[in-house]
Amino acid sequence: MEVQVETIKPAIGAVVRCDKEAFLTEEFAERCLELLEQHTALVFPQLGLTDEEQLAFTDMLGDRVNFTGTVPGGDEAAQDVYTITLDKNVNTEPEYVLGSMFWHADGICSDIPPPKATLLSCFNPPNKGGQTEFCSTYAAWEALPEEEKAELEGLRVMHSVTAAVREVLPPDQINPSRRYMRHEHPLVWTHRNGRKSLLLGCHADYVIGMPLAQSRALLARLHEWAAQPDFSCRHTWQKGDFAIWDNTGALHRALPYSDDSGRRMHRTTVAGYEEIA
Repeated sequence: MEVQVETIKPAIGAVVRCDKEAFLTEEFAERCLELLEQHTALVFPQLGLTDEEQLAFTDMLGDRVNFTGTVPGGDEAAQDVYTITLDKNVNTEPEYVLGSMFWHADGICSDIPPPKATLLSCFNPPNKGGQTEFCSTYAAWEALPEEEKAELEGLRVMHSVTAAVREVLPPDQINPSRRYMRHEHPLVWTHRNGRKSLLLGCHADYVIGMPLAQSRALLARLHEWAAQPDFSCRHTWQKGDFAIWDNTGALHRALPYSDDSGRRMHRTTVAGYEEIA
């Protein structure tokens, strides 16, 4: 099986080239998990997966999970495939897609272990904007000075859907079924394998036990730190492109794009297997 891997940046990202026939095998799924461990985010140019092929590959990587089946766009294309679009014919609650234009991790406010991996196919690229950026929260943690690491360990943060859409929707306009979705998590996630990452995102509302202004200032500074060029990369979508990233060690966001840009992405998700600790 011929696979070409081109590192984007040492801390995050690789472009992987292989034909679809080789891609859709158990052997390559194992290889993909190894590459994901090394690079955190992988991009496969113009692979051109169908929904069925993407679901099959998702299942090769682990158990499938669908935490957005009840929101507009959930199961729109196929069972367990979430359609990300601002097309008003599909999405009648655009705030959740608009919220994805801010750094976030998937499923942090849901009652499930955080999904291990997110898989995304580009069915229609935007006519302007809409690139996806990734940043490594592993690298962001590892590069912090030891003194600051000591100050951050032990802090806990409240994450909520209300915070996630704060920039695009007033709290009283949030769907009541999601308005009170919130979870307390450690700021520093110690994974089962001993590796650590910062648990950040627009859903991170405040540090528990710290004055609100100071806690949000701390979170804002850590977001800036994690998103610096050394720890982040950007992908400009073409039709058929496919990407997968480690949702437990990376944040992602879409660059702004308009409602009529035509951008349409199909997402599937690999279930998480460890609680945040």
